[in-house]
Amino acid sequence: MNEMKFSDFQTKVLCIPEQYDIFLGGGRGGAKSYCMTLAALKHAEQYREKARILYIRQTYKGLSDFENLTREVFGSVYGQAARYNGSEHVWRFPNGAYMELGQLETPSDYQKYQGRSFTLLLVDEAGHYADPSLLDRLRSNLRGPKDMPIRQIMAANPGDPGHHWLAQRYVFKNAPWMPFDEEKSKRQWVYAPSTFLDNPFIDVEEYHSQLEASCPTDPELLRAWLEGDWAIARGAFFSSVIEEKRNAVDPWEEKPANSYRDRWEYFLAHDFGSSAPSVTFLVAKSPGIEGLDGKYYSKDSLVLIDEVATNEPGSLSKGMGYTVPVLAEEIRQMADRWKIRPEGVADDACFSNQGHGAGSIADEFRKTGVYFIPARKGDRRTGWEIMRRMLQDAGKPDKPGLYIARNCEYFWQTVPYLGRDPRKAEDVDTKGPDHAADACRYGCMFQKHTARTGNAW
Repeated sequence: MNEMKFSDFQTKVLCIPEQYDIFLGGGRGGAKSYCMTLAALKHAEQYREKARILYIRQTYKGLSDFENLTREVFGSVYGQAARYNGSEHVWRFPNGAYMELGQLETPSDYQKYQGRSFTLLLVDEAGHYADPSLLDRLRSNLRGPKDMPIRQIMAANPGDPGHHWLAQRYVFKNAPWMPFDEEKSKRQWVYAPSTFLDNPFIDVEEYHSQLEASCPTDPELLRAWLEGDWAIARGAFFSSVIEEKRNAVDPWEEKPANSYRDRWEYFLAHDFGSSAPSVTFLVAKSPGIEGLDGKYYSKDSLVLIDEVATNEPGSLSKGMGYTVPVLAEEIRQMADRWKIRPEGVADDACFSNQGHGAGSIADEFRKTGVYFIPARKGDRRTGWEIMRRMLQDAGKPDKPGLYIARNCEYFWQTVPYLGRDPRKAEDVDTKGPDHAADACRYGCMFQKHTARTGNAW
């Protein structure tokens, strides 16, 4: 048997405990498919005749490269003892393990897997699936003996048709390599990113040149392929200023009492909605010190550390229809977790009198113990420019930047992908779900009063 060499990335992936499913989400050339082959080999060796592995691609044509890869790896390990049936796309290992290379493109394709059981499910190029419903259905085939763990490993590059649902489910949940709960599968996952720079077995300079030649007029796609950046959205309003590695930060732990980091200022930034979603961010403003995550933030930087978003499940544009008292309770609970007063800035429209002696929405909030002052948002273009500049300046030691914790899911599901207004290129298209962007814009424009006067709070 020839000696096998692993990259640091592959070694790290293979060391992830089996109770976690894995999303291999990174740029091109990161050796994700090879890593899947190694995971299959490890599973086959560990569970032998109990191991039933299914590898899936959208088309049979896409299987050919992986088929050659398995021939290389399994042949190196087993020689002629491992047999491959090319017509059935099935590997049979000398220890009794079984691996099938399959295709899944349409609902009718699923019929060939109906009622069958697998212990390891590998889905490669998952971004080719614009909708995850077929892959969700396939997961029901994961079944094994009581004493044997089942597992799913998915791989994808950013920028493909399934970019949005993959980013929503697996990327903006927790820091890379840290477990998180995924609602759809009811499982814990780990996001394991890589780029071509993590692959020591390729000519890095040559591969870089190939990628540049592949998308000479699409800089956002090139960045996604080179850096594995899931915050890209080609042609979107914020596409040139928002990047996952620069603007996404690990979730903060809740603020301890009497911490020296209480020198930070905390306030709410709120965009009201009922039939449309309402979004409230908890914003932390840096005095020029470390945050609760141990990361240094330059003076006046803003970090969105938590959110309350009332979008209907499965929809980014429909609200839950919450009344002010119900919404205020959600906001107060968030403020209580962070040990801050529930006060901040809100959309100017919240302060308009509703007529018939009802007062304003802000008045209703005040009665429930949530206090807002007007954003005085003025010119939208000015607000967007401030927000864009702060996104661009994130990471600079001498300029205030805008950072968003990965647990602010509604932000990451919507803001990076908002389009431009076709009639005003300097504005966001209001037909899209712009509620998180609006709340963030109010927070960027807000300067907290040093003294509370009149009816400010």
